Amino acid sequence: MRKLLIALLFIGCAGLAAAYALYERAHAPFRGAGDAVLIAIPSGEGTNAIGRRLVAAGVIEDELTFRVALWLSGSARRLQAGEYRFDRQMSAVEAIDKIARGEVDLVPLTFPEGLTIAEMSRVFEGAGFGTAASFLAAAGDPALVRALDPAAPDLEGYLFPDTYALPRRAEAARVVSAMVARFEQVLTADLLGAAKARGLSVRQLVTLASLVEKETARPDERAVVAAVYVNRLRVGMGLQCDPTVIYALERAGQFDGNLRRDDLAFDSPYNTYKYPGLPPGPIAAPGRGSLEAAARPASAPYLYFVSRNDGSHEFARSLDEHNRNVRRFQVQYFRERRTGRAGGPGTSGGPGRP
Repeated sequence: MRKLLIALLFIGCAGLAAAYALYERAHAPFRGAGDAVLIAIPSGEGTNAIGRRLVAAGVIEDELTFRVALWLSGSARRLQAGEYRFDRQMSAVEAIDKIARGEVDLVPLTFPEGLTIAEMSRVFEGAGFGTAASFLAAAGDPALVRALDPAAPDLEGYLFPDTYALPRRAEAARVVSAMVARFEQVLTADLLGAAKARGLSVRQLVTLASLVEKETARPDERAVVAAVYVNRLRVGMGLQCDPTVIYALERAGQFDGNLRRDDLAFDSPYNTYKYPGLPPGPIAAPGRGSLEAAARPASAPYLYFVSRNDGSHEFARSLDEHNRNVRRFQVQYFRERRTGRAGGPGTSGGPGRP
């Protein structure tokens, strides 16, 4: 009997020692592979298959360690599909907890200010997230902004330009939803109040902001450009905004990269040379600065502006003053370029195109 008790005690101690060793191994940092690895876990994959993936990638030492760590963590039913990056030593329990928390690998996707939905779709596809067609389809559904803009036919202007940290397999609908949510964050009650005080609906605010966004990238000019358009609307002048003509041509598939004088007669409600007032909707995605400029334009008397060919603009109160500016910054400038006495890019533009 004594020998049996000793044997049982020995077996029990050995079992405890083995259990403790397994416990320690499940919590000990391990990294079999030298470089960072990205592991894709498909939706619906079982725990055994997940364990084999982690072992094969060198994240966990062996399948027994995985099973012990899974039992210790209590996360067997919480493991989530997705792509996970492992770039440091961690224990099996930590690796499993990472997957249970859904800490998928995120990559940045940047949409610059002033893009149209069509241009954004190409950014989305170019970054490898999905097809441009899927993005166009998601952005073509105005349901997400129905409360803000019941008349919106799509999400043009409401996809906020920003950098988004997204899973590598993020679907277009998820990206579009995140962009609308960000727009709603930027469109604060204070901004809405300022727009309402000027008699602007949300759609009119975003439309005006999109014109400002396309006309200037300079923060110090946005409120002044907005003032020019507001002044023109007040006195009944046409906005004569070149980017609206370009947008109209692009929608019709007729823009080849060059805006010609004949294009100013193109028949489209977006053509602000042909039709008075604001266009029927946004022509691009405005950033925060342009939204604020549209809601709070500068107190300025200008009705015209023209490019100085360096990214800035010259503003004018009268047509005579504007014509002098055009001769100086456009006619004379490009004449000197042709004769080799000046350099650098430049375009004409802005209300009052010569």
